[in-house]
Amino acid sequence: CTGKGRAGTWACASLRNGLSRVSRAPAGYRAIHRRYDVIVVGGGHAGTEAAAAAARVGAETLLVTQKIDTIGALSCNPSLGGVGKGQLVREVDALDGLCGRAGDRAGIHFSVLNRSKGPAVWGPRAQLDRQRYRDFIQAELLATPRLEVMEGSVEELLVEEERPGRHRVTGIRLAGHAPPLEASSVILTTGTFLSGFLFLGQTSSPGGRIGDPPSSSGLSRTLKETLGLQVGRLRTGTPPRILKDSVDLTLATLHPPDQHPTPFSFLNTHTHCKPEEQLPCYLVRTTPGVDRVVMESLDDNSHIQEDTKGPRYCPSIESRVLRFPGRSHQVWLEPEGMTSNLLYPQGLSMTMPPDMQLRLLRQIPALHRVEISTPGYGVQYDYVCPTQLCPSLQVKTTQGLFLAGQINGTTGYEEAAAQGLWAGVNAARSALAAPLLALSRTESYIGVLIDDLVTRGVTEPYRMFTSRAEFRTLLRPDNADLRLTLKGFEEVGCVSAQRYNEAVRVKEGLEEAFSTLGSLSRSPRDWRKTLETSTKGVLRIVSFSRATELLQYNDITYDDLAAALPESLAPFLEFSQRLKIEAVYRPHCELQKKEIQRIEREEGMYLSPDLDYLSLPVSLSNEVREILDRVRPTTLGAATRLPGMTPAAIVHLLNFVTQKNNNQKKIIHNQHSRAHKKPSGPEPSEGGERAGAVS
Repeated sequence: CTGKGRAGTWACASLRNGLSRVSRAPAGYRAIHRRYDVIVVGGGHAGTEAAAAAARVGAETLLVTQKIDTIGALSCNPSLGGVGKGQLVREVDALDGLCGRAGDRAGIHFSVLNRSKGPAVWGPRAQLDRQRYRDFIQAELLATPRLEVMEGSVEELLVEEERPGRHRVTGIRLAGHAPPLEASSVILTTGTFLSGFLFLGQTSSPGGRIGDPPSSSGLSRTLKETLGLQVGRLRTGTPPRILKDSVDLTLATLHPPDQHPTPFSFLNTHTHCKPEEQLPCYLVRTTPGVDRVVMESLDDNSHIQEDTKGPRYCPSIESRVLRFPGRSHQVWLEPEGMTSNLLYPQGLSMTMPPDMQLRLLRQIPALHRVEISTPGYGVQYDYVCPTQLCPSLQVKTTQGLFLAGQINGTTGYEEAAAQGLWAGVNAARSALAAPLLALSRTESYIGVLIDDLVTRGVTEPYRMFTSRAEFRTLLRPDNADLRLTLKGFEEVGCVSAQRYNEAVRVKEGLEEAFSTLGSLSRSPRDWRKTLETSTKGVLRIVSFSRATELLQYNDITYDDLAAALPESLAPFLEFSQRLKIEAVYRPHCELQKKEIQRIEREEGMYLSPDLDYLSLPVSLSNEVREILDRVRPTTLGAATRLPGMTPAAIVHLLNFVTQKNNNQKKIIHNQHSRAHKKPSGPEPSEGGERAGAVS
């Protein structure tokens, strides 16, 4: 471990303290236990969040990764958050996850995207120092109680067949003749390593990331052949890394960070990097010369010729040029670390031969003398069709097997972290014989993400956007703690008492502040007199108003009100921005309550996993029956969101579920009545009791 200064000393000390809880297999194979509650396969964003969450819930957990040194590595872009993605980071943090605090520790350029729009769709984002991020994640994992880390390659997933088509996971087998490891739950977070292949020009080789081998073929074989899961193929890519001192930054447009960095974590009031120490990013654009190089290199680029689907919202430069010829594209030059000499050219993912990559880069004026440190390359990998999962992220046909991250067809660190956390929670609960849980799309972006995956599936790598959420004015980045932290402690069991107590304090403070604001009512004349030295927005007040209503004006802030009424409002200044945002959105959220209640009612109507949709006595088309039989939604709400479901089919299915629930309630009511009915004569015979029940 290397590091300078207080940060380096802290990271090294944490890693040294955790060495006793790390083992390598099979050479020097050692495991404190042979049986675990939960085993997590993979040490990326999904795997690290899954392992930490499972341990927080109370499960004895083992994280198995091919290289301990790469735990928490930022395989592609050294950044975290963004529009939609920042909301996921905040929610993961609200549930006591790692990535938000890691982002605050490793961030070197903080900005909030979409500021020109409402706060509900703001996107907290940060450029990260790769080494700082990795050190923080590793130190956190090694300091987590009930969590062990092992270096090794998983050769096989161990399962038992309970009945035809139904299995139960029992553990894993490592490569190299190591003894099998038993577990009640296993979480696969293989990322791009599941049957992964790297592409560079006309060459290809097995692997999920440059310098690392792919996962064992035995793991893919278990999923496909033993468990019979539907597996597809996706692709992604990464740009070349370039040397900063070979770039003429005077020809690029400088983009400074926010002057006041916004932390990801609700536990942090400031970031580790001081505002004045942050690094800038730079913007350049492609030229017609870039298009020429792309077209000339197509015959030497096997990756771009493949039919495998790639990410729509983060396409390679080859895909951009082919789809939008003649257009100039943005390229962001982003720092890779506080002391790193590397820049990450976001927007220039490419898989052409290295010599052509250099030619292409030098077509951009600021890069006319650029040198490449590592060439870009493409990756193709297996994923499991996520409609085969429950909302808990457990495989429907295999008890105890959970999947999270890119294996479910998603792209991005944030999407992986969100799935990993929730898979870890439920894997632990399954192992500890607690009921599995689901997050509704009405309460979190994590719920939206998982619901989209398990009900609609994917045809291309899935990326989160705020537009995917029906109730995004409610699911804001500022209130993720109020939505999830209390539930995470009281119902889920994955949140620490420290975080819970802080969330309770914030909740009570906001409620008291709103009560105070609601009690301050004045006429337009009185408000103008009170606020005339504070703001011009008071001139638009035309009716008797409460202070909460005044906050709905764009140019009236909580600070304005507190300055005018310090005795009443000054005690709540720490919540000023949250109070302003809540006041703006609260009326709209109230209007959405009916729609939310409707969805919650539908989500409460459960569909039996054993329903025979092909012969169900309901008026459904053959197409709808096949959709229901293939996806097997767990609730009526999930069924309504399936592609191909018609309004008529939903009504018929609703009537069926309602009738079935009513019949069950009648049966329970009759049984309850008979149980409490006082006998008026001799005990009825067994035959008579049965006859009465039938009648």
